[in-house]
Amino acid sequence: MQKLQGQIVDIKEKRIYKGEVTISKGKIIAIEEKEVNASSFILPGFVDAHIHIESSMLVPSEFARIAVNHGTVATVSDPHEIANVLGIDGVNFMINNGKQTPFKFNFGAPSCVPATSFESAGAIIDSEGVKSLLVNPDIKFLAEMMNYPGVLFDDDEVLKKIEWAKYYNKPIDGHAPGVIGDDISKYISAGITTDHECFTYEEGLEKLQKGMKILIREGSAAKNFEALIDLLPEHYEHMMFCSDDKHPDDLIIDHINKLCARAVAKEIDVFKVLQAACVNPVEHYNLDVGLLQVGQPADCIVVEDLISFRVMQTYINGELVSDNGHSKLVSIPFDNHNNFNTRIKEPLDFRVASESQKIRVIEALEGQLVTNELIADVTVEGGNLISNSHKDILKMTVVNRYKDAAPAMAFIKNFGIKVGAIASSVGHDSHNIIAVGVSDEMICKAVNLIIENKGGICAVSNSEEKIVPLPVAGIMSDQDGRTIARDYAELNMMAKRLGSKLHAPYMTLSFMALLVIPSLKLSDKGLFNGKTFKFTSLGVS
Repeated sequence: MQKLQGQIVDIKEKRIYKGEVTISKGKIIAIEEKEVNASSFILPGFVDAHIHIESSMLVPSEFARIAVNHGTVATVSDPHEIANVLGIDGVNFMINNGKQTPFKFNFGAPSCVPATSFESAGAIIDSEGVKSLLVNPDIKFLAEMMNYPGVLFDDDEVLKKIEWAKYYNKPIDGHAPGVIGDDISKYISAGITTDHECFTYEEGLEKLQKGMKILIREGSAAKNFEALIDLLPEHYEHMMFCSDDKHPDDLIIDHINKLCARAVAKEIDVFKVLQAACVNPVEHYNLDVGLLQVGQPADCIVVEDLISFRVMQTYINGELVSDNGHSKLVSIPFDNHNNFNTRIKEPLDFRVASESQKIRVIEALEGQLVTNELIADVTVEGGNLISNSHKDILKMTVVNRYKDAAPAMAFIKNFGIKVGAIASSVGHDSHNIIAVGVSDEMICKAVNLIIENKGGICAVSNSEEKIVPLPVAGIMSDQDGRTIARDYAELNMMAKRLGSKLHAPYMTLSFMALLVIPSLKLSDKGLFNGKTFKFTSLGVS
């Protein structure tokens, strides 16, 4: 039996009082209001309401070791990254690895593997596969329905997946960036309950008014906190916080605790903030996570104050898992699984011949997953379209990693690289190899470094090359969290030495192949218009 003393934060009753929490056999057996000599605050643990654990480049057990230091006790996790590489076996790997730690991972059944039919993935999970996952009690929900055109156009396979989720009475997550009006009404009517893709106040408000739960996302690449936070005071009962994608160097620094601090700094009522950070995900997804109530699991945290939310201690099922920034969780051994079957490339593979005088260019946007389509003049050398680093229009490729195929080519703006190239096998959602560089030779060098290591992220120049290997499905490390965070931060700095001005160049790069987010993206099969949902030409006649 153990006792915690401090100022108890009762979110439901909107009360803060001094008292004592008694824990026995992992559960809270008593909460007593009494005078105690403690100024710290006791509150429920934080829940990330939507995250892909794979984006941290850590397996679940290593993610947990870092997240608990920030007061996170649970996540609502979509394992579709590893599912696109390894299928249902990948989902089971995530579940089983997560079970080796007290941290409360809550995985969903990936609904879009592959995300579209316009790309090559390592696996397919059809409606029967989704059904087989939803039967599993470890699967808590149907993960984000990214194929919103499939919903809008009544695609039979998409609707079957949704119907199975309804049959097993499990929530259905949404993914509908910029979808409004009659389209979002139809999307919601299909039974889809959440959206984490809103990037304007107006979009978020419309979806809230139509009955959706809206997640305020603040990850390493997509940052929508400032656009959406003003919705929280009025709609706090229907909103949550999430990361979606969180790179390891960012995870080391903060998590949901930082969003609480930022919201309170805007003078939003602390109980409304904590409702979104702690209570709403538990109730929406019916999670086995305690909310500081008698009889519930002792999933609680002790924080220094309700301003900075500096976490002093984290408890999960009554077990002290983090003490003053020091994780008590240990590393768990596991087997690596991968799917990498393409051969070394040649610079000639990346040549682009075109007679057009103008080309379509992907415009990457800082802090956003959406892109714009630009029209630019070509730069030609020996009949080959090449990068123009002076105008920051660089050649980009997506290379199928599951079989030998010709690389798909495009051009992109705002990466800012002046020398060398960067590449990654983290390319949402099919996780083919994606690279940007100043020349065919540098792009080829970077791509081959990824192939030789069967996955990773890298940067190369004439005089230097650096890679962070990702041997687990080509998207996660087999190292501990602090090691991968340090190595990733060093690689990120190298990318910036090459000229990139983006805050998170690798995170931004990883989304340039995500076809379900407009406007212009590149898959291993070609340049794709996310608005018309069709392939488009590089050259403009």
